[in-house]
Amino acid sequence: MDPQAMMTSIMSLALGTTIVTSSNHWIMAWAGLEVNTLAILPLISKSHHPRAIEATTKYFLTQATASALLLFSSMTNAWFTGQWDITHLTHPTSCLILTAAISMKLGLVPFHFWFPEILQGSSLTTGLLLATVMKFPPLTLFILTSHSLNPTLLTFMAIASAALGGWTGLNQTQTRKILAFSSISHLGWMTIIIIYTPKLTSLTFYLYCLMTAAIFLTLNTNKTLKLSTMMTAWTKTPSLTSTLMLALLSLAGLPPLTGFLPKWLIIQELTKQEMTSTATIITLLSLLGLFFYLRLAYCATITLPPNSINYMKLWQINKPVNTPTTILITLTILLLPMAPMILTIT
Repeated sequence: MDPQAMMTSIMSLALGTTIVTSSNHWIMAWAGLEVNTLAILPLISKSHHPRAIEATTKYFLTQATASALLLFSSMTNAWFTGQWDITHLTHPTSCLILTAAISMKLGLVPFHFWFPEILQGSSLTTGLLLATVMKFPPLTLFILTSHSLNPTLLTFMAIASAALGGWTGLNQTQTRKILAFSSISHLGWMTIIIIYTPKLTSLTFYLYCLMTAAIFLTLNTNKTLKLSTMMTAWTKTPSLTSTLMLALLSLAGLPPLTGFLPKWLIIQELTKQEMTSTATIITLLSLLGLFFYLRLAYCATITLPPNSINYMKLWQINKPVNTPTTILITLTILLLPMAPMILTIT
């Protein structure tokens, strides 16, 4: 891809995200979301492969539908209340339509079908943007309007996302699809607590972005797109592949790794809200995700490929690991002891 076009797309992404996060008016927020959508399309289709073009088309149609629903929701609210302010969403019909619109933009169940296919048709770097940066603007709108949304509906969608994200990820062999279903499952954890503690949703999202970025960049360094190629990753970058196992377990939420912190806090907050049964259900559903994270870790570090002697030559290749990947991997593994400081800041 041409460097100037790449720079234009990245700057447009930053502009669109800034517009959404700093706006109080629904029209400005909608415009920011549209800028984001148009900016990511060239990045998805940059390989000019038919699968990439198909993913671009699917993404455009899905996001255009979601944006139309969001605009319709804000217009309905303005018609009945005379308010265009984001925080003054009060009409029940508008709240319901907005929930559907933002769920479609994020990839929450039952509007999740587009996300795995689009991530599979994108490169790993573009997939990283889709799984992290592109979720930030709609999640911001979700947080701003959380006080007006239906808690029962959001709880149902959150549990369904955690269940379906874990269940459908079990039989996947493509790493990008596994990470897509992982994203859907994590969105369930963010959504279930958004009404009660929006700040905890933000913290969960930031830590999720940190862990997902570390895994995407590691897979990109090793050029790993499916489970079978993960078996030879240890011959290219042994130390990085070893830490990848810990990063995957952190994303699964195992103590004493970073990913345990948000899940622990969410379970604690749900218990305070007298939602112990809900906390129990979503905790048990996280075991489904743990299975395919362990499967990835097993393929990366324990399984040997056939004729492993032929791969020993790759040990001589000193493939450099860039600094951002190293920093992200370290934070993904070792951030839990800093939990008191993180909680003080948030």
